[in-house]
Amino acid sequence: MGELEDAVMTRVWQWNRPVTVREVLEDLQQDRSIAYTTVMTVMDNLHQKGWVRREVEGRAYRYTAVSTRAAYSAALMNEAWAQSDNPAAALVAFFGMMSPEQREALQAAVRMVQTEPSPAPEQTPEPAPEPAPEQTPEPAPEPAPEPAPEQSQEQSPEPESAPETEAVREARPEPEETPKPAPAPPAEESGDGPGESVGEGAGEGADEGRTTGR
Repeated sequence: MGELEDAVMTRVWQWNRPVTVREVLEDLQQDRSIAYTTVMTVMDNLHQKGWVRREVEGRAYRYTAVSTRAAYSAALMNEAWAQSDNPAAALVAFFGMMSPEQREALQAAVRMVQTEPSPAPEQTPEPAPEPAPEQTPEPAPEPAPEPAPEQSQEQSPEPESAPETEAVREARPEPEETPKPAPAPPAEESGDGPGESVGEGAGEGADEGRTTGR
């Protein structure tokens, strides 16, 4: 964090409330000459780095600190200590540079950390019992086919026809009479018959005619 960023964050931590760029600008102008756009750019950079968060209010942003000043100082010390190739020697050297007040503050912090109860070790939860395998229900037995009803061997008697009434007999048409065939003519008898007599007579007449002509 640069010098101007630290100056802006110092005011945000001191006020401990959402602040605008205009409010920070007016407070910084009491010590230095600075432009509005410069303060706006610095606060936007702090937002991108995660040191502040902002919310829209009207046409401006209001910025709030994400962490405390103590957390920021601890982060700086941890960063400097992590850069040493011999952390123990760096810590001893740092302790030698402290003032008596700083050493007392460090010893009080160590006692505070030692008296705090250590967190209980996390117990590994026992695995849940595996569910019993689902039993496949057995298929229901198929119903037995019902026996077909036996057909009675006795045949039911045929219904008797009702007696014909007189009206039914009168309405029934009488059967037509088939005409009898005509008798065949008698066959001609062979042998001496009238034909032969006629022929003979004709022959005799012819003979007589021939005699008369002579």
